[in-house]
Amino acid sequence: MATVFGISGFKSKLDDWRGNRKPIQPKELSVADSDNNNLRVVGDADGGYDLSILLENLVIPKLIADRDKGNNWLHMPGLSQGSQYPRERAITQIDVEEFTQLSISGEAHTLLDFVDHCLETGSSVETVYVELLAPAARRLGEYWEEDSEDFVGVTMGLWRIQEILRELTLRIPPKSRPGHGKRSALFSPMPGEQHSFGTLMVAECFQRAGWDIDILIEPTQSELTAKFAKRHYDLIGLTVSNDCSKGALGSTVKTIRAVSSNPQIKVMMGGRVINDEPELVDECGADATAIDAVAAVALGDKLVPVDLECFENLI
Repeated sequence: MATVFGISGFKSKLDDWRGNRKPIQPKELSVADSDNNNLRVVGDADGGYDLSILLENLVIPKLIADRDKGNNWLHMPGLSQGSQYPRERAITQIDVEEFTQLSISGEAHTLLDFVDHCLETGSSVETVYVELLAPAARRLGEYWEEDSEDFVGVTMGLWRIQEILRELTLRIPPKSRPGHGKRSALFSPMPGEQHSFGTLMVAECFQRAGWDIDILIEPTQSELTAKFAKRHYDLIGLTVSNDCSKGALGSTVKTIRAVSSNPQIKVMMGGRVINDEPELVDECGADATAIDAVAAVALGDKLVPVDLECFENLI
């Protein structure tokens, strides 16, 4: 049975490993099948994975090797072959499947080249987020649940996809526009959840649309609610990826409204659980939901319209 894990937890392991690097004896780790990387840790009484050993000796060294290869990320690759691709070509399910496989087995630069071709053929950055990166992350989750890929492959894939998101943010920053930063939003997974990619992607889309955004990763209930006592937010976006009771969702929404310094704060919800049961939004007292990040931005703009009155004298 697959267990739940997240990128932020992995990054924490990475920090710990860098500070406390400790060699492991060969007998503690074995590779059951070197051809397909089916991994087995010897010495686990329950016959399961020792994730710390996997992280220290397989995942982290491989990631560091990838990141150190020839400055894969911070470069502007030439797109001289772009004219071979038809303009306005839609991102298809075949593209998603190919990109997902590349995230597991390909080099870092091959993923960036793939994304560059999408941008070259007419896709916007937001389209790449919603129609390529997000579906690829979901496919990795499906691989894990189906046991068609192991922990190492899925974790490597998620890491690389998140790096693509970060790289696009650096390379193609949002354009300045009237009212930029005038509205503020906080994005967070539900307290106790480790899934962060969806939260990061939605926050990035809001930032590109001119919102001033803040992000929490793996917050506790107290950390989440404390944010609203310290700062005025116009909107909060909650990602609900794990099964959660209606009572727990409703309690979280009520607490947010009770402690928020903005009595008119809007609460949006999204993620797998909400997409499967959208009626939960009304039942727990939230304001709205959207099927993806682009739709969420459009809905957020309606819930909290930007006031451009103060800019009229500048036109």
